[in-house]
Amino acid sequence: MTPEPQRPRSRKPLVWAGVVLVVAVLAVVGVAVGTNVYSSNENAKASAAPSVAASRAPSTLDAADLSGDWAIGGDSEAGYRVHEVLNGSDVTVTGRTDSVSGSATVDGSAITAATVTVQVADIATDSAQRDSYFRDSALDVAAFPEATFTLTEPVADAVPSGSGTTTVEASGELTLHGVTKAVRAELQVGLSGDGVDVSGSVPITFSDFGVQAPDLGFVKVDDAGAVEFLVHATPAS
Repeated sequence: MTPEPQRPRSRKPLVWAGVVLVVAVLAVVGVAVGTNVYSSNENAKASAAPSVAASRAPSTLDAADLSGDWAIGGDSEAGYRVHEVLNGSDVTVTGRTDSVSGSATVDGSAITAATVTVQVADIATDSAQRDSYFRDSALDVAAFPEATFTLTEPVADAVPSGSGTTTVEASGELTLHGVTKAVRAELQVGLSGDGVDVSGSVPITFSDFGVQAPDLGFVKVDDAGAVEFLVHATPAS
């Protein structure tokens, strides 16, 4: 009796397994590429750290007579800088507003008093969704609409007498989210146009101010960040 010839096994299961494998690999590559593109785009959008050197105009003031009261306002900006991780990729995010006001007192070349107030609800990034979370969930701006920095110790030899800039340390109190903490900031100061420009950064830990940094699984924001500012002060009328 002649045995029946064996039929060749179908290769369809192997073909479909290969297709599934290729699709899975492409999906992983797509996620990685998409994440890298997103992080590159976001990092490119981040604002540079505020700098007096980048903003200065020739001074029109008498550098020998700067003592008195000063008003902080126009051409000022403030905001934040944070680091977030999106699916393993590092992203730097900055928010900015020009809703900044305040006052300062100068005695010779020393800054003896200063208060800077920022309208937190006006701080914006390129993302409306991020800004909504920042305003409503993180900082509750309806209850705490302002952030304030108050100088607590005079800063000697802060205001330069000519076209140069000075770098000094300042001690103060930062009030954010209804919590006040002692902070230190490195300031850069220079005469600019009709006033004095002061730039700086205040390192902060959000949890110290009762602020919960977002952690949504695929995106996590560091608990540490910085408040950044560039303020322009002019002699008060």
